[in-house]
Amino acid sequence: MEVPSSAASTRDLDDTYNVYKSTIGTDITPEEEKNVLRKIDRRIVPILFVIYMLQYLDKNSINFASVYGLQAGTNLHGQDYSWLGSIFYFGYLVSMFPASYLLQILPIGKFTSITTILWGFVLMTTPLCRSFAGIATNRFFLGLLEAIVNPSFVFIMSIWYTAEEQPLRLESYYCTNGIATMFGGLIGYAVGNIHGSTLQQWMYVFLIFGAISIVSGVGALMFLPDLPATASFLNERERGVAIFRVARNRQGVKNHHFRRYQAVQCAKDPKTWILFVMAVGAQIPNSALTSFASIIISSFSFDTLGTQYMQIPGGAVQFLALISGGYLCTKFPNIRCITMVVANSVCILGAALLVGLPSSNKWGRLVALWLCYGQGLGFSMSLTMVSSNVAGYTKKQLTAAVLFTGYCVGNIIGPQTFISSEAPGYHSAYIAMLVGYTVKLVMIVILYIYMYRENKKRDAAGDADDYDAVEAGMHDMTELDNKGFRYSL
Repeated sequence: MEVPSSAASTRDLDDTYNVYKSTIGTDITPEEEKNVLRKIDRRIVPILFVIYMLQYLDKNSINFASVYGLQAGTNLHGQDYSWLGSIFYFGYLVSMFPASYLLQILPIGKFTSITTILWGFVLMTTPLCRSFAGIATNRFFLGLLEAIVNPSFVFIMSIWYTAEEQPLRLESYYCTNGIATMFGGLIGYAVGNIHGSTLQQWMYVFLIFGAISIVSGVGALMFLPDLPATASFLNERERGVAIFRVARNRQGVKNHHFRRYQAVQCAKDPKTWILFVMAVGAQIPNSALTSFASIIISSFSFDTLGTQYMQIPGGAVQFLALISGGYLCTKFPNIRCITMVVANSVCILGAALLVGLPSSNKWGRLVALWLCYGQGLGFSMSLTMVSSNVAGYTKKQLTAAVLFTGYCVGNIIGPQTFISSEAPGYHSAYIAMLVGYTVKLVMIVILYIYMYRENKKRDAAGDADDYDAVEAGMHDMTELDNKGFRYSL
């Protein structure tokens, strides 16, 4: 492997390269690394936890408001409600590539925080909507802004954590999907029962969630750092240790220069398109667990409060799957794809039961729906395929953009499978869930085979000099060009 020379262009150098070079030759002990990791965890993870839970609650606020008169209050008819689920992701889709580019060239902490504040304001304007056109426009702009969060957090993982540490930390914030599912409905129930006001009940969901997002965004603006090299909560020595740790990923920390050759390589890399198809398959079933969860469960003959309560077990399945999966993948390296296969197989079972069980078996169908909540583990692990397995910062942000484009496509298709004329059975939607999970499973297996064979090929060639591989990563070299790079399986 050709190692970058000292005369390399400054565009090649990582944004933290000078701090990294200052650590070369210094004695950094394992205990010192652990102390720095603890400080990073205490600062980074709680902020990601709060913001991620809020973005999940905010984008699914229509689910919570749907049982308190949202449709009547905004004059929705027929497929209008289904389109609200899709239109959010049209905004997401439009924003995806510009958002990823801006996350590369702008300070990531500040950009993410300001976006959180802005989407809080957008959410609080939802009660002003009185027609489908109005609330559809509102949802479009909400999606446009919330599109920042997922790619931002993927990049934050690669900036602050080693490849081995990423699964548990990623699931530590992604598990808020499960928490929000468990308690979001009950919060919505409490909010929807506010009386004695001229405002309609459904409006409070958006006003309260939006206000909380604004406050949280202001807090993040104060405390979420952009890079280890500029983090005020670390001293100078600790900043060097933080960068030294992450440099071992062999993919650098961050480079704000856009590299055209990496864009071309991204388009030609089969991993990019495997992840795209995987994301589409993963997200087609998603609307059943988000925008339509209350409607599906109420179709099993539960009342309003029962509908909210019956979402708690599904959220618990999601939470436990995410945390246990993240722990296992951190404890036992190179089982990420295996974990994804197991989680997805459970989802296939759940979707098959929804298709096959008679409508009279409401408890069997409810348990089948709960099983599908394990899908979050498979998708979240696919995000670590970007944070851990793609190097070269332009290529990383573009790969993330392609993956989340697939995420948008799946979430646009998903709500349209809930055909109003099929209510309350929604047979087409359950078939689509089964197909989506099956496509995703096939893509996981293909991705694993590709990365496994590439690792074996590189091992056989002897391209594994640690120092050269790390140095290449700090010069923004991609994983395909850096022959010392190895995929996390």
